[in-house]
Amino acid sequence: MAIIINVTIITMQRNIIGWTILLVVTIGLVWWYVMRAPTPTIIPDETPDNIATSTGPIAYKDLIRVNSPMPVERGGLPITSPLTIEGEARGNWFFEATFPVLLTNWDGLIIAEHYAEAILDPDDPDSTWMTTEYVPFRAVLTFDSPFATSSPDFMKRGSLILQKSNASGLPEHDDALEYVIEFTQSE
Repeated sequence: MAIIINVTIITMQRNIIGWTILLVVTIGLVWWYVMRAPTPTIIPDETPDNIATSTGPIAYKDLIRVNSPMPVERGGLPITSPLTIEGEARGNWFFEATFPVLLTNWDGLIIAEHYAEAILDPDDPDSTWMTTEYVPFRAVLTFDSPFATSSPDFMKRGSLILQKSNASGLPEHDDALEYVIEFTQSE
């Protein structure tokens, strides 16, 4: 009887140790996943004055740069409709020379969506979006501002999301640049 109790206690101790190790490893993996999330970086213009004031396009993982509109954190002006988005992205951000662009309100509701198109030079036979170099793009979004005169102040904020085209549909190829914008008041 004593042997059975000892074996049971040893088995329980091993189970507790095993579950503790599994819990620590799981917490470590969750922490690593959350901490590795990339954040947009700002690439300054080449002039020393602009470097000092941190102007220049907003950039993400050396894959996409947006010249306009600027995010709120960079002193971006409130946006109006139609909104023109301009910048450049690496060729692998595109599929068939386009990628999706979304505009959301403060609550994440999509209020406009369209696609950005690569701007290719018709006079240059080597101009292509199928490259690893940067390719200029432009998108135009038309929307109704969700921020009315009587709206609470938080409703003036929204997000601009530039998604990487993912023709495969595989989640490991999903990527996006998202940043905060402000809307002008609607009448």
